[in-house]
Amino acid sequence: MKFKNMGKKDKIEDIENNVEEAINEATQTEEVSIEDQLKEELGKEKDKFLRLFAEFENYKKRTTKERMELFRTAGQEVIQSLLPVMDDFDRAIHEISKTQDQDNELLTGVELIRNKFKSTLNSKGLEEIDVQIGDVFSADNHEAITQIPAPSDDLKGKIVDVIEKGYKLGDKVIRFPKVITGF
Repeated sequence: MKFKNMGKKDKIEDIENNVEEAINEATQTEEVSIEDQLKEELGKEKDKFLRLFAEFENYKKRTTKERMELFRTAGQEVIQSLLPVMDDFDRAIHEISKTQDQDNELLTGVELIRNKFKSTLNSKGLEEIDVQIGDVFSADNHEAITQIPAPSDDLKGKIVDVIEKGYKLGDKVIRFPKVITGF
């Protein structure tokens, strides 16, 4: 009988060992599972953080660019409203030089005022668009007022006369030059 009891003890110990191993295995599996879940959640949160950070950086760049553009063109409306004054100075100089001699003090005074006015506008970023008679007409760069028969064959499709100067503020054209083209 002793032999049978001993077998039962071995069986009981064997069962107890199996139960302990099963419990340890289940505990390790549960710990690994929780650890994997936490790593996965951490990865998701890192990804979410990186995306949010990148979006914020893009927002900062965009607002900085918009702010720089605003500063660059902040005075655009004021400068555009002053362009007719510049045109009036040019017309005044042209008319004064036609009617009186070149040594006239009036002509010199008007030229000084015009040059000072022009340099002030240039310091704010205004640039005159250079257009010459005989340049090729481009609808992207010029505004055609009218077409007239070309005085010579070499002026066909080209600029015959410049009616009004064009201006750029920075890289942006604020007034296209108004021209007459030949056909």
